Amino acid sequence: MTQTIVYILIVINVLTFVVYGIDKWKAKQGSWRISEATLLLLAVIGGSIGALLGMQVWHHKTMHLKFKYGLPLILLAQIALIYFINK
Repeated sequence: MTQTIVYILIVINVLTFVVYGIDKWKAKQGSWRISEATLLLLAVIGGSIGALLGMQVWHHKTMHLKFKYGLPLILLAQIALIYFINK
């Protein structure tokens, strides 16, 4: 991977981690929430590690099956994609 792609992935993962924290805070406040589709989209576009860390650190979406099992599957798919691209 090029250095630029690595930097982009770092930014996406940090952003995703922060967004999961903001959504958890909003859930506790009872205010407007970030949609689950947006949270999952951030993971799909490269923020799966940030999403998984956000789930663990913020204790957010840990009981939702599409997050509990979907995010690890997204990460595995991304790892497989990187493997096959670099092969």
